[in-house]
Amino acid sequence: MGRRKDFRIRRATPSDAGAIARTHLDSIETIGPQFYPAEMVSEWSSGLTPDRYRGAMDRGEVFFIALDEQGTMLGFSTHRVDGNQHGTAVYVRGSTVRRGVGSALYRLAEADAVSAGARSIVIDASLAAVEFYKAHGFEETGRGHHRLGSGCLMPCVFMLKALPHAATFR
Repeated sequence: MGRRKDFRIRRATPSDAGAIARTHLDSIETIGPQFYPAEMVSEWSSGLTPDRYRGAMDRGEVFFIALDEQGTMLGFSTHRVDGNQHGTAVYVRGSTVRRGVGSALYRLAEADAVSAGARSIVIDASLAAVEFYKAHGFEETGRGHHRLGSGCLMPCVFMLKALPHAATFR
C-alpha cells in the first residue's frame, strides 16, 4: 500500500492474525492502564486470539497493518459494516504512540469506508482513544458502555464522523 517514514502499510491477510492479536494486546496493556483500572484492562484484553481476527476477516472486516523495517507490526486499523453502519478501530503498540502510525492507519480505514459508500462512521471509543478520534474529525454523541467479548461493560464514548464527501467518491 505504501511506505511512510519508518514504517510501511499494507492490507492484512488471515496469516497476519497472530501478529494482530499480539499488537492488540500490547496496545491495551500499555495504553489502557492510563484510563482504566487493572480489572477492566484484563477483561478488555481477554479473548484476543488469532481466530477472532480471522473470523472478522471472513465476515468482511478489512484490516490494514503497519510494519517497521524488521517486519514487526506497529499497529492496525479496521473497517467493518454492521447492518447499515460503518465502523472503524485503530490500535497501535504503546511504543508507537504519536509517531503517525495510527493516523496513517486510520486514513486507510476511512478511505475503505468511503469506497464502500459510507456517509458516516460510528464508533464506541475507549477512553484511551477519544482524543485521537476527535483529532480525526469525530464528534462525541454520548457516553455509555461498550460490551466486551467477555460480557463485561467498559465505559466508552460514542462518536460519529460524517463523511459528506462520500457521494463524490462513489
